[in-house]
Amino acid sequence: MARVIAYIDGFNMYHALEGDTTGGQRGKYRKYKWLDYPALAKCFIGGQDTLEKVYLFTALATWDQDKVNRHSLYLRVLRRRGVEVVMGRFKRRTRRCTECHKVYRTFEEKLTDVNIAIYLFRGAMLDEYDKAIIISGDTDSLPALRMVRELFPNKEVGVVLPIERKSEDLKQECDFYIHMNEHHLARSQLPDEIDDPGRGKIRRPATWV
Repeated sequence: MARVIAYIDGFNMYHALEGDTTGGQRGKYRKYKWLDYPALAKCFIGGQDTLEKVYLFTALATWDQDKVNRHSLYLRVLRRRGVEVVMGRFKRRTRRCTECHKVYRTFEEKLTDVNIAIYLFRGAMLDEYDKAIIISGDTDSLPALRMVRELFPNKEVGVVLPIERKSEDLKQECDFYIHMNEHHLARSQLPDEIDDPGRGKIRRPATWV
């Protein structure tokens, strides 16, 4: 029996569900955004293993109040499910289009990669897990993954690739490697309505169906 902690890159999952992949169908998996992350993490652990903790690393899109409202509501539900939410932030960036060469402004998420690395290493150092699962296709987590495997050879670190994501670099560096599929998403949905004591009910956002 192994103790398992899941570390979830929320922004990476968001883009996978939105279909922001090479050749991906835009919005194909959007209906699965009302995810129960503890249930999803349990899809990837052994029957004798125990899920000790789920960390979600994310940030609020503060320039869009509707998105902030939906996201904040969702995070409230996840916290009630025992998920520890670790917040990053977005920073405004100026970029140049490689095709038309026009300058445009966009937002870039900051701190998620560093936070995942810190929490992953801390968990190994404090002996909080036997297996760690990183749910992300972002190779920025590679240095932390390598360091934990080097310094704590008794720990296993695996990677679950969000749906339709690929990463040969992550595949070669981890102890185990799992591709997320639509079945995992479908079986890990929160109820459409959730009781919120003192506030009534929390409902799945209308745009997440």
